[in-house]
Amino acid sequence: MKNNEVLDYIPVNSFDYVKKIISEDNLVLKVVKERKTKHGDFRKLKNGSNQITLNYNKNQFRFLITLIHELAHFRVSNNTNKTVRPHGIEWKKTFKKMMLPLLNNKIFPDELLSKLAKHLKNPSASSDSDIDLVISLNKYDLDNGENCFLFDVLNDSFFEYRGAKIYKKINKLRKRYICEEIKTGKKYLFSPVSRVKKINYEKSSG
Repeated sequence: MKNNEVLDYIPVNSFDYVKKIISEDNLVLKVVKERKTKHGDFRKLKNGSNQITLNYNKNQFRFLITLIHELAHFRVSNNTNKTVRPHGIEWKKTFKKMMLPLLNNKIFPDELLSKLAKHLKNPSASSDSDIDLVISLNKYDLDNGENCFLFDVLNDSFFEYRGAKIYKKINKLRKRYICEEIKTGKKYLFSPVSRVKKINYEKSSG
């Protein structure tokens, strides 16, 4: 795909800025089917070019944040000769610097803007680890269906995850919840902001 096609997925008022930073040589952007483990990915290819893949996403704000996140990896890779940590100080500084021109209410809603500004004080490897930011971002998902956050499900209640397996929420262990898969009895750890569908007991046990 042509790099400018990513403009279809981001807020209109970010177009001019994004056009400039995606026009660099040897950079290929691809929008791919949603992956469960990540929103985006940057890698150097054997032919010397650089590729960024981004999950197809109807949430224009999440897509924009992911795009800048991966572009920061690209820029660090281009500007640094030594080996650095993927989300170390070099990436944090670059990501913050690249996000700064976008931090205004012509691009992000005020409520989301405040959470994003707080997140950028010390950005993490994944925006999903910032619970306040995740909650705000999810308000702008266009296909939530019947989903809710796991922290909204009561202990000992049942839920469906990703339209497939059914689990029972047991209790909290540090920052995550222990949940039991009903069919196998196996225990798993879930993020409190996992999107799930509440299931009543009769349906789960029947």
